[in-house]
Amino acid sequence: MMKNLTSTARPLYLGLFCVLFASCDDGKPDRNSQGAASPPSNIPEEMVYIPSGSFTMGGKSDQASPNEYPNHQVEVSAFFMDEHEVTNAQFKAFVDVTGYVTIAERAIDWQEMAKQLPPGTPKPADSILAPGSLVFRATEGPVNLRDYSQWWEWVIGANWQHPEGTGSSLEGKMNFPVVHIAYDDALAYAEWAGKRLPTEAEWEWASMGGQEGVKYPWGNESVETAFTKANFWQGFFPYDNEVKDGFFGAAPVKSFPANGYGLYDMAGNVWEWCSDKYHEEAYKMAEEQGKVENPKGPDSFYDPNEPYAEKHVVRGGSFLCNDSYCSGYRVARRMSSSHDSGLNHTGFRCVKDI
Repeated sequence: MMKNLTSTARPLYLGLFCVLFASCDDGKPDRNSQGAASPPSNIPEEMVYIPSGSFTMGGKSDQASPNEYPNHQVEVSAFFMDEHEVTNAQFKAFVDVTGYVTIAERAIDWQEMAKQLPPGTPKPADSILAPGSLVFRATEGPVNLRDYSQWWEWVIGANWQHPEGTGSSLEGKMNFPVVHIAYDDALAYAEWAGKRLPTEAEWEWASMGGQEGVKYPWGNESVETAFTKANFWQGFFPYDNEVKDGFFGAAPVKSFPANGYGLYDMAGNVWEWCSDKYHEEAYKMAEEQGKVENPKGPDSFYDPNEPYAEKHVVRGGSFLCNDSYCSGYRVARRMSSSHDSGLNHTGFRCVKDI
């Protein structure tokens, strides 16, 4: 049974708060480096079979960030994965049955929030500490790309049911990915659905779609010409989106071709939560262990930019990703978000053990 579905546990939104407000003998299937294996006959509805395999996890191009190194060897067992990101319709079915209230809809507890902020952080006005979430707003021209507050706005009343804030709705968007979902919200849905969140290793392995060492889920075709492959930002971020892919914001799931495993939107559309705690040196620790089977990530959190925040890994990029900014659509790209943060470009998909 799931506990405390309607709990008023605090939403923290820590990261952006700081910016804005201050062989088979072992019983396992045969496998090889490409993960070749016979799929089972009991694949759950709207999920696909991801075969087991071994691969080199980590940076695969000159765009790789320091946290994508060192490369290390990983072995992953077979599993099932949602073929697309969880939609508004699917999340609504969960809420209708359970009465679950998302983090973005709950009252903010400043005392809890302050525990993960730098000591001495002043309390913001009560008018700001109201249920809401962060919404992207395009700028009028070029801005400092290190200053997230230039394009993120705290919108009171923004949540999964009202993605742009009070007055907005899900009309015509039930087949879009659900957004404004915090890590805790994704966990609750996964438990209800009899699934779980993918590990970072599972996510990267699945994103390659059976190809080895590729840069993107679609292969190695440059993003300059790959706007028919995924939903991301073409043009100059965050003020000029050429919309070559046909979408300024999120797109309905399955709007773009699936990868080799039949997975949609493993690049772009919305960021997806993974179960791993985010640690800047996770890959260094992993390399020291040698080849690891089914790694679940580090035991502790650490982001030098926000050392007090409890962050989890997010993968896959979003409709906002651009090479000038984050290149999140790369299969090896690692980003993070505080576990209680929800934004209008963040969602999730689930996996299930075989």
